[in-house]
Amino acid sequence: MSRLKALMIIGICGTICSSCFKMNYSTTGASIPVEAKTVSVQYFENMARIIEAGLNQQLTDELKDYIQSNTNLTLVNGIGNCDFEGSITTYEPSKPVAITSDDQAAMNRFTIGIKIKFTCDVKPELNFETSFSRYEDYNSSNDFNQVKEDLTTIILRRLIEDVFNRAFVNW
Repeated sequence: MSRLKALMIIGICGTICSSCFKMNYSTTGASIPVEAKTVSVQYFENMARIIEAGLNQQLTDELKDYIQSNTNLTLVNGIGNCDFEGSITTYEPSKPVAITSDDQAAMNRFTIGIKIKFTCDVKPELNFETSFSRYEDYNSSNDFNQVKEDLTTIILRRLIEDVFNRAFVNW
């Protein structure tokens, strides 16, 4: 009987101790403070030298979708427990990166850069403000307008993953 009591006490203590240290985990490797219930994404301003129409709305919407798909946080208008705000700082569609022997560009680089401010009101030590930049190279024989949509999708997906990982995976 005393052995059974000892096992019950150990089990109860284990349960109590494990409940004191809660973090939410997801299949993406995210560790979100259990106290955080809501998330907000403010509309991204386009501050780049070259303005691509609709890019700021696309980035805002895709970040919201990614967060909703990969966390249990409730998306809210206004300010959530976790809040993202930012701007597009770079939109550079055609920078030569590989030059041929006759001084022609063989490859061009398409770059998008963003600045993000992340605030977590339940765990302020997670707050950050930083810049992210991603690019894709494409053959200069391609018309940029024909590859722009696919390249934009690839770059935005990578930027959003970078932002998500920095905020919730803490890499």
